[in-house]
Amino acid sequence: MANNSDFTPETLAKLGSRAGVIAVAVILLTVVMSSYTIIAPGYTGVIFNIWSGSLRTVGQGLAMRVPWITRVQSYPTALRTYTMVMRSNEGSSSEDDSIDLPTREGQHIRQDISVTYNTSEAEAAHVFRSFRGAPVEEIENSFIRRTIITVAQNAAGQMPLSDILSAKRGELQGTIEKNLEGEMTKMGFVLDKVNLGASHLPPAIENQMQQKMAAQQQAQQAEYELQKQETLAKAAVAQAEGEAKSTLVRAKAQAESNRLLQSSLTQTLVNYRAIDKWNGQLPQVTSGATPFIDLKKP
Repeated sequence: MANNSDFTPETLAKLGSRAGVIAVAVILLTVVMSSYTIIAPGYTGVIFNIWSGSLRTVGQGLAMRVPWITRVQSYPTALRTYTMVMRSNEGSSSEDDSIDLPTREGQHIRQDISVTYNTSEAEAAHVFRSFRGAPVEEIENSFIRRTIITVAQNAAGQMPLSDILSAKRGELQGTIEKNLEGEMTKMGFVLDKVNLGASHLPPAIENQMQQKMAAQQQAQQAEYELQKQETLAKAAVAQAEGEAKSTLVRAKAQAESNRLLQSSLTQTLVNYRAIDKWNGQLPQVTSGATPFIDLKKP
């Protein structure tokens, strides 16, 4: 067990010197570690000087900085997607994050949407200034999220529900993309693509749509059956007309044949045909003159 005699002034001085060396080493290590930062691949770093307010951008890799004087923030130059969907744990939020879209009729549906964007190294400093150095995740949860909702709702509010769900859905997506691009460009971001996902209808509207679709299918089926019957009727008429024309042609041909035969038929020809087929024997019993034999002629 140490006693008070062990803690002499010389010993205390040595301990204090060692502690000072360790403290200086820790400070120096902290300074060295704080003098650089690593910019991840697909990002651009913005280095901000707190004293002068100057900004400069650096690419991915190791970036030098002055501790306690400069700060570094990274922004994506690779494409990044912000997704808002109804299904939990599938979008950027863990909860239902689909957009409530109004229609021109005043109805409302829930809409899944995803937005792909990035920024350029030249615009990264502009993003830093626009959002006071906030990280991209914070910008997504505030500016980008609110802007997507506002632009999508304004575009959908000009269209009827039937267009949003059917043929003009692509037109809605194009309008959202065009207007959102303008808003994001102002803040230094580059919009790549807007994708509309699934549309989720309230039960009442979904029932109405199903009934409407069923009625349309029935009408289409009835129209098909009508066209089918009309086609069959036309075919039957055409067949009957064809048969009638064929009969008429045959009758005319037969009549013409009979006329020609009759005009060429003479008594001499008839007798010749009969004699040509006669076997030379007279009938055993006759009731009159023997046919085709003219005894007056030599």
